Amino acid sequence: MKLSGDWFQNPATQKVFSTLTDAGHQAYLVGGCVRNALLGAEVSDLDLCTDAKPDTVTNLAENAGFRVVPTGIDHGTITVISDGIPHEITTYRKDTETDGRRAVVSFATSMLEDAARRDFTMNALYADGSGNVIDPLDGLPDLTEGRVRFIGDAQDRIREDFLRILRFFRFTAWYGNPSLGFDDGALAAISRNLAGIETLSRERVGQEMRKLLLASDPAPAVAVMQRIGVLNAILPGADAKALAILVHHEGMAGIGPAYPRRLAALGSVDVKDALRLSKSALRDRDAILDAAQSIQSASEAGYRLGAHLGLDSRLLRSAFLETVFDPQELEQVTRGSQARFPIGAADLMDAFQGAALGKELKRLESLWIESGFALTKHQLLES
Repeated sequence: MKLSGDWFQNPATQKVFSTLTDAGHQAYLVGGCVRNALLGAEVSDLDLCTDAKPDTVTNLAENAGFRVVPTGIDHGTITVISDGIPHEITTYRKDTETDGRRAVVSFATSMLEDAARRDFTMNALYADGSGNVIDPLDGLPDLTEGRVRFIGDAQDRIREDFLRILRFFRFTAWYGNPSLGFDDGALAAISRNLAGIETLSRERVGQEMRKLLLASDPAPAVAVMQRIGVLNAILPGADAKALAILVHHEGMAGIGPAYPRRLAALGSVDVKDALRLSKSALRDRDAILDAAQSIQSASEAGYRLGAHLGLDSRLLRSAFLETVFDPQELEQVTRGSQARFPIGAADLMDAFQGAALGKELKRLESLWIESGFALTKHQLLES
């Protein structure tokens, strides 16, 4: 099996390979770029591994005219930029000590040692500069079949880094074959190590949850997370039930995944501190959730939230109520998003001031919305 494609055959990437191999060192692409290429998915980050030590890689790269950035020098990683393309190059490593959050590593001399410290078999795939794929841990069958399997003993891999609990569900959602379900040994090991989730930084947990929820259909994975206690450990009180319905409604409406919308489907739980959400993501999630739980119409949702978030709130409302999503609501949301309230504060300032002015504006706005945005400025002022 061989890799192909413009990204791999790019002279800038091939020059990085030859800089190492011409000097007598090993160089292989590894991990996500190999996995995605074999699946026909988009390749973004280019990760390489080598038996050359970081100082050797640095000297060779600089002599070849590349820009070198010591992005993770303490862990044997530097970034070599060739023709504007970053290539993250890491010396073969093996873990010598772990505490569930970070590892103390030492340099290894072989690909097999390097592969053994990785998380899943489908992430321990390598490719040389000619595109030949090397599979030291029998990961290709797992990748082909859609089987997410820990390397070696699942409990050992989890205790090296408890974030792998969440990565297991994320990778199953993205790359797993739904007909195979979830690896029983992995679930058993996860159940025995739930307490380790508490040791993880909220930023890391939030990043993994975001990636998970952006999968085409994360609902089965999140449902299993809830069943074995992972979801409650991350978001106490969260409920996965509405997520599956929401994903179905998204497909019916022809719209893609959105993190705030899907996060809102997990219910009214404290996500700000638990996931370290950005202000914009938290604002959108709260707006969608509040509107979905209100009695406002689809057109009012569009008016108050805009077309995008307004539609999100209606999809979520249908998911919560377990009702069929009405496609006409899309038109109503769009209509509401285009409506413009014809009254401004200046129109009322002769008769109203301060709090009374605000109260009157809200009263007239409610009348206007109830009329289906039909009342004119003159009619409102006369009401």
